Amino acid sequence: MAESAIISRHLRTLWGLPGTELGVVGWPATRRERVFCSWHYWWQAHLLDCAVDAADRVPGPARRRRIAAIARAHRLRNITGWTNRYYDDMAWLAIALERAERTQDLTAARSALPVLEEQLYGAWDPAVGGGIPWRIRSDFYNAPANGPAGIALLRLGRVERAQEMADWIDVTLRDPETGLILDGIHLPAGEIERPTFTYCQGVVLGLETELAVRTGDHRHAERAAKLLDAVEEHLTTRLVIAGGGGGDGGLFNGILARYLAVLAVTLPGEGKAQAGARRCAAAIVKASATAAWANRLEVEGEPLFGHDWREPARLPGGTAGAGKFTAGGSVTASAVPERDLSVQLSGWMLMEAAYRVSAAGL
Repeated sequence: MAESAIISRHLRTLWGLPGTELGVVGWPATRRERVFCSWHYWWQAHLLDCAVDAADRVPGPARRRRIAAIARAHRLRNITGWTNRYYDDMAWLAIALERAERTQDLTAARSALPVLEEQLYGAWDPAVGGGIPWRIRSDFYNAPANGPAGIALLRLGRVERAQEMADWIDVTLRDPETGLILDGIHLPAGEIERPTFTYCQGVVLGLETELAVRTGDHRHAERAAKLLDAVEEHLTTRLVIAGGGGGDGGLFNGILARYLAVLAVTLPGEGKAQAGARRCAAAIVKASATAAWANRLEVEGEPLFGHDWREPARLPGGTAGAGKFTAGGSVTASAVPERDLSVQLSGWMLMEAAYRVSAAGL
């Protein structure tokens, strides 16, 4: 039902071109949104990732065609090809395309992934002690770029660089007081931005878990378990993940849920700590999904998820107050955040995560 709601409310053909689909970024949509003047690269990458979730869950030709259509539309709407100025954006797309090629044989990914891999691998900056910046020629090196870039590069076989990224995040951005991952650092000045966003925790949980699986190095599983404890303590209420608002923040809690499911299903180790971590991650995913579903609205028989799964969702009243780009490159929330595609993608992401956990018997 979450998948169906996105398809009916948000998916549209790009500029009337056959074999294309993109997500309209608001519902109800403004005129500019309907014609994709606003489209938000990284939101569409998560749309593609969710479409891969659905095809993995219930394979079929319609879902495979949708994946191909979204990928094709993404490249066309981006005008310049697959890349842009933001390393975090490119990392999210690389993750989605790699999964689409590996599980659904998406042929377009074969030409895209080497281009994205080159960008992400080459952005590593030893001159400032490592890390990759948020965007080209930025002094801000953050978890939202290094986390997903590490996951993408690991899945593309760049294990050593992925480990370097995980080690850099752990040394540079882990808060010694809470155990959470801080947003980022300005280099070489050393000024740290201290917000602890849910998606920063999610990408590091995913990176450390996948490194533990790939390398067998115990430090990665230990870091993941410790970070999970901090997430449970500071970023959940009765195991329900805190909301990130709308706009770009609408994706934050869904990303955390996705990688909690990865941890729950794949974290290696039979010790008490590892087994407890898997149970805890699964419990957070299931509690969040239960709350999000209980607090949804039903609109024409399909769910509309709230921007905070702990609270009842609100119905958008129209297009007034639509989100906008800031000077810094982020997207603000709509006046009613539930109109934002990002918020609804998080709901879909959460439901797919809950399915994956439940299918694993957790």
